[in-house]
Amino acid sequence: MELSQQLSAFKETHQYRSLKEIDRKDGGHVQYQGKDFISFTSNDYLGIASNKGLQEAFLKENQSDFFSFGSASSRLLEGHSSICTKLENTIASAYGKQACLWMNSGYHANIGLMSSLPQKGDLILSDKLNHASIVDGLKLAKAQFERFRHLDYDHLERLLKKHRDNFNKVFIVSEALFSMDGDCCDVKKLVALKQKYNCHLIIDEAHSVGAFGENGLGLCEAEGKIENIDVIVAPCGKALGAVGAFVVLSAEWKEYLINTCRSFIYTTALPPINTAWLLFTWKKIQKAGSLRSQLEDNTNYFIQKAKESGIDTVSTTYIQPIIIGDNKDCLALAEALNQEGIIVSAIRYPTVPKGTARLRLSITSNHTKKEIDKVLDMINHYKKSETHADTLVK
Repeated sequence: MELSQQLSAFKETHQYRSLKEIDRKDGGHVQYQGKDFISFTSNDYLGIASNKGLQEAFLKENQSDFFSFGSASSRLLEGHSSICTKLENTIASAYGKQACLWMNSGYHANIGLMSSLPQKGDLILSDKLNHASIVDGLKLAKAQFERFRHLDYDHLERLLKKHRDNFNKVFIVSEALFSMDGDCCDVKKLVALKQKYNCHLIIDEAHSVGAFGENGLGLCEAEGKIENIDVIVAPCGKALGAVGAFVVLSAEWKEYLINTCRSFIYTTALPPINTAWLLFTWKKIQKAGSLRSQLEDNTNYFIQKAKESGIDTVSTTYIQPIIIGDNKDCLALAEALNQEGIIVSAIRYPTVPKGTARLRLSITSNHTKKEIDKVLDMINHYKKSETHADTLVK
């Protein structure tokens, strides 16, 4: 099929995507089409990325230092600066792990980890709904892989019973907080299975680091199981308000990744200014208990008000999917909310399974009760309308 035909097919099935020019403002609001909007689509869960005061404090604190705006080289050439070492040592110490490896993004980290660490003769068992970066890494892996049904640990154990003796190492891989459904893995069950069957456990804390745990270390900290996790992957573009990703692991595994991980070796390092910003926000995050409490309060308020409004919610976290089902209806509702000054994400196949198109609402510590009331009122109003899909989506 020609590319033009594929694009036409995307449009006909309401799977077509395009870029929106959105400028973020201090405090979590955004500028879109020349107007001020409330955002319920950002992953800036603690408002760090949109906090102008923090940005000014960072610049003031580092005004005597020179942090280049470009690294000009890969980490193995000239791109490994002293600030990289300081960041990695600080994070490894916080987790009580031997080592930390700073990488360019969560995607780089996951495809690199999956394709490098497990070897031929090993097996990877991955949750069915793990992020695309993990799935793409599995496709590049030297090891065999199978996927277990989402959060179905009985199914996972059946696979372990069936396969464990046939492989050298077995790696169990799961997200901590799943980005499209807002549900969490059961860290304690995963640790129990890891120990029972002598496996390695990899947890991706992309949407939980910063927001979970007494010190913001993520769901594994909240469950008291950090020491039992072999590898924690933590992309930094959500609650940490930065870019890049870090991987905490053993010193030997870090050394191996430095020598074999193609997504680490063959890319220019992130600029030192970005590394310094993450180190700054990391220190703030560990003391951000009040922001985490505000996020929890806003989440509970949203769930309570949604229930009172008759809106189905299945998530108990700050990621709140509202399942619409049909692509066209989902786009229509998102557009209706846009017209009311609210930015939301319409998530469709292939990001989620067919027939489960949804609005994905991200609750943040920046949201006010009034803003939460407004988005729920609008959703309730338009979901009750039988004509909105025909009138708002062409």
